[in-house]
This record gives sequence, C-alpha cells and structure tokens, in this order.
Amino acid sequence: MKKLVRFGVSLDHHLLDAFDHLIERRKYTNRSEALRDLIRDNLVGQEWDQNKETVGTITFVYDHHVRDLTRKLTHIQHDFQGHIMAGMHVHLDHDHCLEVLVVKGKGSEIRKVADALVSVKGVKHGKLTMTTTGKGLV
Repeated sequence: MKKLVRFGVSLDHHLLDAFDHLIERRKYTNRSEALRDLIRDNLVGQEWDQNKETVGTITFVYDHHVRDLTRKLTHIQHDFQGHIMAGMHVHLDHDHCLEVLVVKGKGSEIRKVADALVSVKGVKHGKLTMTTTGKGLV
C-alpha cells in the first residue's frame, strides 16, 4: 500500500478561489485530486523536456482538395513510421479531413514528426498533445 503524506500549502485567497472554481468546473471530488493531476502534468512535461521515451497524439485538419497534399502527408508518415503507432482518418465534410496519429518515441523525435506534418501547405490546424507511457509516474 502506498504511503500518503499530508502537507500544508499557503496560498493567496484569490488564487485559492480560482483553484476551487477550476476544481468545480472539472468535477474533481477534492483539492488533493486536482493537485495530484497538476503535479503529474508538470512531471509529464519534464519527460518531454528530458527527451525520454514518451507517447502522444498528433491531430490535424486539412483540405484534401489541395493539390498533392495527401501524398505529401502519407510520405511524411512513412518517413516516420517507427514513431507512428496508429492512426485514424475522418471525413469531416466534402473538403476537410481530420487525422489523429498515436506517436511514440523520444520527445524531440515526436516533435519533429508533428512539425513536419503540421507545416505542410494545406494543413489548416494541427496540434501535438503530449502524454506519458506511465513508467515511473506515480
């Protein structure tokens, strides 16, 4: 069984009020759970900064009518096939497609994949969402 440690935190009352509103909006049952998530999120960010093995998703929307765009996107994905674990393609409307790629590797390598895809002309919006493999995270 994990050992729980209690500790006190002093905060400006305005900051605590804002934190309590965040807790309420996100439906946390208590401050401790919200604080644990904030700490974990920071630790995940450090995994990326330290270039550790990690995972994430690259989500992007593009106009599939842009000349040669789908070929370029496919070519980039093949260039980084060791980092792309899975993908999902959705037709949003007559003109637009959404792709979600699950990626794995060192943080800097995954950023290269995301940058290569999102920067292609015809990609309207893209975002890399970083997370963790969970190894070593409490």
